[in-house]
Amino acid sequence: MFSGYSLWSTSLQQPELRAFVPPVIHYAAPYQNNNFEVLVIPVTLTNEGARTGTVLSMELAVTDPRTKETKYFYAADFGRWSMERTRTNAYQPFAPISLVGRASRTETVLFYTRGEQEKPPQLIRELGSYHFKLRLEEAGVEDFGVFDRFWKRESRELVFERELKFYDARAFTAGTLPMYAKDWKSSVRP
Repeated sequence: MFSGYSLWSTSLQQPELRAFVPPVIHYAAPYQNNNFEVLVIPVTLTNEGARTGTVLSMELAVTDPRTKETKYFYAADFGRWSMERTRTNAYQPFAPISLVGRASRTETVLFYTRGEQEKPPQLIRELGSYHFKLRLEEAGVEDFGVFDRFWKRESRELVFERELKFYDARAFTAGTLPMYAKDWKSSVRP
């Protein structure tokens, strides 16, 4: 029985990816009269399974609870956002992230709006809380055929809230504005 459990936990267990977001994220909307907004979110990914798991993409939905408007973002780049780095294109493009069993990785992910069709032009513009949903698109694992299809996990979203405590658009010429968790705790995707 012990050998069977050991084999399962070290070799056969499907990838089990979890995501963590720290209490502080950053926001910028540097171009006036434009639909471009960027959210800078450090994301820690862990694989608590035995086999390799891969995050193909990340999608972020941000909702203003006052207006009920939602705007969608995609993971575009890795790195810390600044206007100078944007001018010189000094970011590493987002690429799928593979995690071997029992491993973790932390990246600062830059989320950009999906384009001009996303409305409103600037969602985060008032002081207060905003609701976030982070969804990871994971590669399907079917190394063991029918067994993997039988034990397939549903994709879950990491839901969290962050508060914009002050707003001064002049900050975007050099950097970003912080957004804070009310309880000063990290958020985790179960």
